[in-house]
Amino acid sequence: MKKFFYVITLQYLGYRFHGWQKQPNVKTVHLMVDRTLNYILEGKRFKSLVSGRTDAMVSAENAAFELFLYEPIEDLQAFLDLFNYNLPQDIRATGIREVDAKFNIIQHSKLKEYNYIFAFGDKFHPFCAPIITTILDDLDIDIMMEGAKLFEGEHYFKSYCFRPTDHGIYTRTIELCELVENTKYTANFFPEKTYMLRVKGKGFMRNQIRLMMGTLIDLGKGKLSLQDIKDSLKPENTNRMEYIAPASGLILSKIDFE
Repeated sequence: MKKFFYVITLQYLGYRFHGWQKQPNVKTVHLMVDRTLNYILEGKRFKSLVSGRTDAMVSAENAAFELFLYEPIEDLQAFLDLFNYNLPQDIRATGIREVDAKFNIIQHSKLKEYNYIFAFGDKFHPFCAPIITTILDDLDIDIMMEGAKLFEGEHYFKSYCFRPTDHGIYTRTIELCELVENTKYTANFFPEKTYMLRVKGKGFMRNQIRLMMGTLIDLGKGKLSLQDIKDSLKPENTNRMEYIAPASGLILSKIDFE
């Protein structure tokens, strides 16, 4: 049977979901997407495949999945409108395009950007909880900014992989890593100052960015030094970074397919 291939981009607030991947007895983004597709396709055969799975409570501003069908979509905009009409309010499809059979959303080369949003030094409005991590202690932001730049370039990131094995590929390249004041995400109930870690790369390991953020938080608290971070990125390093920053501050900001 002839197949038809489409890429759909979408946004979601991850706070009430157990990540993207389907799991028994829990609500996930993939489950809700497939339920909606099954409904609007009226039970016709389909398959959906995501470019990268997000963890529980992680949000996405620009995620993407590939949709495989055995009948063509006649009107892409009408399909997108119908899809959005039936999705839950914390998931929104933003675009759809047809691709050819050579396109593989998992293997196709891509550049991802993640943002991690946080504030510190106080207890803030509860409405912030879905997308901002609150650190109650004071932090040295200047040294955290300096520490973030240490992750840029090619390094050995085994210390920043959750439950690493002896067979993983841990030499990775990070195109951009910077800690800046957040002006991208705003709301009238946000604290006066919030901060954002921006990380760009072609591939990330499980909990890598949250471990990097946790390391920077420990740096800002004075529990770690810049030299500790430098040492952690060397192949001979045996120390593991332990603090995984909370998931709710992490947002998949962008995926660029090359």
